[in-house]
Amino acid sequence: QVRVVESGGALVQPGGSLSLSCEVSGTSNRVFRMGWHRRAPGKQREYVATVSRDGDIYYKEPVRGRFTISRDNANNRIVLDMKNLKPEDTAVYYCHAAVALGAGLQFEDYWGQGTQVTVSS
Repeated sequence: QVRVVESGGALVQPGGSLSLSCEVSGTSNRVFRMGWHRRAPGKQREYVATVSRDGDIYYKEPVRGRFTISRDNANNRIVLDMKNLKPEDTAVYYCHAAVALGAGLQFEDYWGQGTQVTVSS
């Protein structure tokens, strides 16, 4: 059974830093794109940063230059390093993984349960 588990959420002051980790387990299939999404209070979930298996990276504009996503393919793990955090970064952060169904390109989406990041003084 595929599991996606996030960790690292916390309360941090504005201007501070925080790292989130996510690991996919329970599968021997390839994991294609992985990434971080967030849902702020009263808003829809939005993507934050994603990385492909080959290392192609996309950042949502408000976090570009402040957040860095990295990936360890051997362990199906990604890390989001966040710097200069702002109150508007407050949200539940969700990890997403596209896991291959077999040897081809079809995949299934999996989501973690989320980890809370609160930026406040």
